[in-house]
Amino acid sequence: MKRDWDRRTCARRGHVTYAPTEPELNRRLRTSTAVGEAWRCLRCGDFALGAPQGSGKAEDAPFVPRGKALRDLFILRLLAVERLVRGAFIILIAYAVWKFSNSQTAVQQLFNDDLSLLRPIAVHFHYDLDNSPIVGTIQKTFHYHRSTLLITAAAMLAYALIEVVEGFGLWAAKRWAEYLTVVATAAFLPLEVYELTEKVSYLKLGTLAVNLLAVVYILLAKRLFGLRGGAAAFEAERQSASLLEVETAAGETPAPASERASTTP
Repeated sequence: MKRDWDRRTCARRGHVTYAPTEPELNRRLRTSTAVGEAWRCLRCGDFALGAPQGSGKAEDAPFVPRGKALRDLFILRLLAVERLVRGAFIILIAYAVWKFSNSQTAVQQLFNDDLSLLRPIAVHFHYDLDNSPIVGTIQKTFHYHRSTLLITAAAMLAYALIEVVEGFGLWAAKRWAEYLTVVATAAFLPLEVYELTEKVSYLKLGTLAVNLLAVVYILLAKRLFGLRGGAAAFEAERQSASLLEVETAAGETPAPASERASTTP
């Protein structure tokens, strides 16, 4: 069954009504009922009882995404949430690296003490802690220079801030955020592919797939970099879905010749 994005959104947020001052357009959007006037919702097209939420010239009416534009906005906001969650997670890791750089010796001593306590248990279960890959990786970090750790934390923080900016921009459906997302995501794709050559994991594969789909979707759907007609075609497509534009065009359509002839004296 086809999803009705317009009515589902109105069910959650309520209808959006507007009274244009143009007489013909006003007549097409308004009706009278036994319990009072009703106005067509600019999103779903249904009539809603009560006074309009706004009024003025049709060109000053708020733009209300509907149909494909509303679906695209939903997808963009899913990507925005993913970017914000990822950015917050990377910020936490950057903070942990920074804290570790300031107390590297103390952490190493604590780790060695815990390792000594765990050694008898590991021997009991026939697990060689001294040759464990996990333990070896942790021990390697204790030999990193503090400056290296600080640079790593700063680089991770910068990357996280880019993700957060992308997230807020995509949530607000800003075109600059779409460009930023495509450029920044595409720039890191080679690194993600390289990491897969080192070690394959479902998480890495999933992240690469999401980023690839995000780049292709935003490029084509939002017509970035001149694709599919560019920004002009994108705005024309978006405006053509507006209920006011549809009703204006319908009101300006000339009547059939047979109707005009029947009204001629």
